[in-house]
Amino acid sequence: MDRLRGWPVTLNEGPVGLRPLRLSDVRVWRETRLRNADWLRPWEPSNPETPLFRTGLGPYVSMVGTLRREARQGLAMPWVMTYGGRFAGQLTVGAIVWGAARSAQVGYWIDGALAGKGITPTALAMAVDHCFFTTGLHRLEANIRPENQASRRVVEKLGFREEGIRRRQLHIDGAWRDHICYALTAEDIPGGLLVQWRRARESAAHGGPSVEEV
Repeated sequence: MDRLRGWPVTLNEGPVGLRPLRLSDVRVWRETRLRNADWLRPWEPSNPETPLFRTGLGPYVSMVGTLRREARQGLAMPWVMTYGGRFAGQLTVGAIVWGAARSAQVGYWIDGALAGKGITPTALAMAVDHCFFTTGLHRLEANIRPENQASRRVVEKLGFREEGIRRRQLHIDGAWRDHICYALTAEDIPGGLLVQWRRARESAAHGGPSVEEV
């Protein structure tokens, strides 16, 4: 089995960063998710391993242990998103398939208090570049509920193409929900996604087409 080249790794772009998820993040992770329960609930998988409301340490320790094991096996890259060095959310590249596919799925959530600062697309652009140009993956998918306009804007701004509906793909907020599949391949961004995202933001800052930030 292939292993993850360059993992664990910390990435930075200005005040936005990605670093490995740690056991020591438990208190800030739990506080952030409890404070954001209403913000996250409509989009969260109905999964007892990542509860919004439990206050014990066990579920978090179990989640980190699972993700670390998958990382050692070359199946996941679990990151914390940071802003100014502080915890801002989570971004995980998971369900990695090697061999002829070299594909993975990406998921993310951010503290609602930090939405609108461009943190999520910047972090995702860094993760995509690392996956394609360091790790050697070829395709990344993001599967998003049609109703989740904020999350859809993230991938659409970064140039992920829409590839159709996956009917009743995941159990979310108490029911099986449809998701829209968005995808990128390495050929789509030969110069790197972070460079492309920087240019879009610089253009908007100088009077070009506006870039809504999430």
